[in-house]
Amino acid sequence: MPRYFLELAYKGTNYSGFQIQDNAISIQQEVEKALGIFFRARFELTGSSRTDVGVHALQNFFHFDYEGIIDRQVLYNINAILPADIVLLNVYPVAADAHCRFDATSREYRYYIYRTKNPFLADRAWFYPYTLDREKLKAAAALVPACQDFTAFAKRNTQVKTFLCTVFDSAWEEDGNCLVYRVRANRFLRGMVRGLVGTMVQVGRGKLSVAEFGGILEKRDNQLADFSAPGHGLFLQQVFFPVSIVRPAASSIVKGL
Repeated sequence: MPRYFLELAYKGTNYSGFQIQDNAISIQQEVEKALGIFFRARFELTGSSRTDVGVHALQNFFHFDYEGIIDRQVLYNINAILPADIVLLNVYPVAADAHCRFDATSREYRYYIYRTKNPFLADRAWFYPYTLDREKLKAAAALVPACQDFTAFAKRNTQVKTFLCTVFDSAWEEDGNCLVYRVRANRFLRGMVRGLVGTMVQVGRGKLSVAEFGGILEKRDNQLADFSAPGHGLFLQQVFFPVSIVRPAASSIVKGL
């Protein structure tokens, strides 16, 4: 049966997360429902990256099997069925064994913080009106790629077999009115980016030293990390795949805030 990759973006404010779950509205539930209405068939989607409550995505993926030809022209009609805060960007056939989760080589997340009250950023960035030492933040971020075991930055009750992650890039940078933490890794644990951000913010505030942050990375105790960074400041920016999975150019969407 033919397999398709479905590329989408969404604002996660009104959702309990990406993955379908009981008694809560999710991104997957809304997309499966819209596909079912349009094609008059039942769809079971497999997701690439599971984002938490309130987290946004500029790019994420599902894959699914469907006995028939699907042209990207149908996206207009399906988008009309979907809520305004979810948009399908592309759909295309892939190999029958292609997997949007396991074939992804890395994901990039960005976390946005702003210091000056701004109603247009309130649901897309963390309002933190305190002085942060940029150099200390950058020094802390530079320690992250050397770490392999991120037990300290995984929330409790995380059902994974390993806490090992390979971080390729970790840096703080300026983007307009926002301070942004950018991180790319082969995989992420539940709460990992928010834990890194919240703990590094304590470094920027002078409540932790850079060396103490490095010690938290090494001690593998999540009671030492700070998970207070709210979900609405976090964006899944991009999912990377090997060149063997050919992806046509996606529909244009505003990247950033």
